[in-house]
Parts: sequence; structure tokens; C-alpha cells
Amino acid sequence: MTPASRAAVRPLWLILLCGLLLQAPHSWAGSRLLGTGGVTQIEGASGGGLSPWGVLTGTASEGEWAITATRSAARLEDYRLDVAGVAANWNDRLELSFARQRLGLDTLGGKLAQDIHGLKVRLFGDVLYHPWGIWSLGLQHKRLDDGNLARAVGARANRGNDIYLAGSKLFFDAAAGRNLLANLTLRSTKANQGGLLGFGGDRQASRSLVAEGSLGLFLTPNWVVGMEYRQKPDNLGFAREDGWQAAYSAFFFNKHVSLTGAWLDLGSIAGLDDQRGGYLSLQVAF
Repeated sequence: MTPASRAAVRPLWLILLCGLLLQAPHSWAGSRLLGTGGVTQIEGASGGGLSPWGVLTGTASEGEWAITATRSAARLEDYRLDVAGVAANWNDRLELSFARQRLGLDTLGGKLAQDIHGLKVRLFGDVLYHPWGIWSLGLQHKRLDDGNLARAVGARANRGNDIYLAGSKLFFDAAAGRNLLANLTLRSTKANQGGLLGFGGDRQASRSLVAEGSLGLFLTPNWVVGMEYRQKPDNLGFAREDGWQAAYSAFFFNKHVSLTGAWLDLGSIAGLDDQRGGYLSLQVAF
């Protein structure tokens, strides 16, 4: 089979797989409620599109496990980001994840790629019933394929570790009888543009503590709309780095398939301002 024919077959297999999962019995799924694992964020962890949350992937509870796989794409004014990821949840206590990011530099020319290995541990709580929600501690190890461009713009390294503390809580009947999901994440990082432009810089080489927040309103048990904000460090002297924000909508067809769409405003990236555009992410769970 030629590369072109293999590329043509892949979407068909994906469609068939999603069709089977849409018809899959609930006995295949974990016992947690629909949507309580969030979706997959761009670095592979469970959460929203931009930020990891306190929840663990899938709907596995104690004594169960879950596996999720995700393909995501963002199209901005001067860039395109494609992400493939997989994550596993064991016993609703431990999450392991991996994501492969590819950033196309449409205006500048060339491309960047980064691997992210993730670990998240639930510390305590429950997103539904604990008064303080669920809190988890996470680590993301990031490594660029080629750090030449990052070093050329002032980055100190082509690999680094993000450490974060994330909490999530679902408030019942919070707005017009609908449930509201709130998330807060504190991240220690040296990453420039999430790591795609390396780690540390000529302006600042040390770690920064940044905040990330999310809100999601469940219009129905299957459909949630909301917004996210992710604060960013500003390490590189050649160009400022803005915070990321998004307005999103996620639909959970069942415990196995979800689709997320968002409008992104990522500010200035590598000196190119007004990086806005669309985001789409498909997640399947087993």
C-alpha cells in the first residue's frame, strides 16, 4: 500500500471506530458519570483544551481502568498545531499520558515538534461530592525534536519539566438549574509557548508560577460550554508571550466518544500578533 493510500484509509478506520463506540454498551465504560473526566488538553492530560484539570481521564473509578486516545488540530493566522495523544487511568488514582505536538510555521516557514510525557496523581477528593472537589498533582516532561530554532531566539534548553497542582469541582444547580464545573491550576514552568520555543530565556531563566482557570456550564448532561484562560511566562527578549484564552463547546455522545470545538485567542507568538483561530478535538475512550 502506498503512503497516499494509507493516508486515505486512516480517516475511514477512524469513522468506523467511532461508529462502533457510539453503539458500545455502557458496560464497557467506567462507573463515573459522563463528562467527569473532561477531555484531553493539548499536552495530553485530562482537562480542557488548554489546561489540565484535577480530574483523571475517562470515567474509571476505584478498581477500574480507562484508556483514551485523541486527535486535535488548531488553525491560527500564522500557525497550525496538530496533536495526537493517548492517556491511561488506573484506579482513578494515577494517570499516564503521552502527546506528540507538531507546529507548522506557515508564515515563517518550517515546523517544530515536541513530545510530552505526563504523570498525574489524584491527591484527594471527588469532583462531584467532596466539598473541596478533586485535587491532583501532575508532571509534564517536554522535549523538542530540534532545539536549534529555540536556542536561536534565546531559549536556554530544548527540554524541561512542568509541575502543576489542579483542582476541579462540579457545583450542582449553580446557574439557572444547570451544573457548573470550575477548575483552577497552578503551574511551575520554564516553557516558552508551552515548550515549542524551548525553556528559559535571555530575559528570565528561572521558573515562573502561573495560573490557569476554566469554567464549564452543562447545558444538558451531554453538552458543556465554557471558557479557559492560561497565564504564560515571558522569558524571551525578542518577542513577548501573551496569555492563552478560549471559548469552547464539548459534546459527549456517550462515555466513549466526545467532540470539542473552540475559538482560540493566543495573542502574540514569536513576534506575530493576533493569533486567533479554531480548534477541534476528537476523543475516544475504552
